[in-house]
Amino acid sequence: MNSLKLFARRTSAAFYNPTSSFSPYYRSLSSSVSAPPNNNNKLFVAGLSWSVDERSLLDAFSNFGEVTEVRIMYDKVTGRSRGFGFVYFAKDDFAVSAKDAMDGKELLGRPMRISFAVDRVRGDPTMVSRIRDSEAAIRYKN
Repeated sequence: MNSLKLFARRTSAAFYNPTSSFSPYYRSLSSSVSAPPNNNNKLFVAGLSWSVDERSLLDAFSNFGEVTEVRIMYDKVTGRSRGFGFVYFAKDDFAVSAKDAMDGKELLGRPMRISFAVDRVRGDPTMVSRIRDSEAAIRYKN
């Protein structure tokens, strides 16, 4: 167990050390994971009002092209909307134009935050890149 902790510490130290030989490898992995996908016709829509249903979301996005599917995520216990959903388009171009036009626009009184959805397989780890700035770390300590 101690060797595993030591390995984790060395690996994380190598990641944050810009002179380390491991650092470019880990940074290239994390940057490729966080990059937006090239071929994606699925939008993640956040900031939805509880009164938004599939029909109103379909009506809002159908002006930008053929919408193949709309899903709003609901709470299992209460049955109320969780405030986010997904909009699937027939073509990538439709999704790009809808994202550009609708991001920040209001739907039923709340501004929507729209991004391209990332397909995740249940159980796969997600790498999130962290950037450490020595000046920011110093300011944070003070």
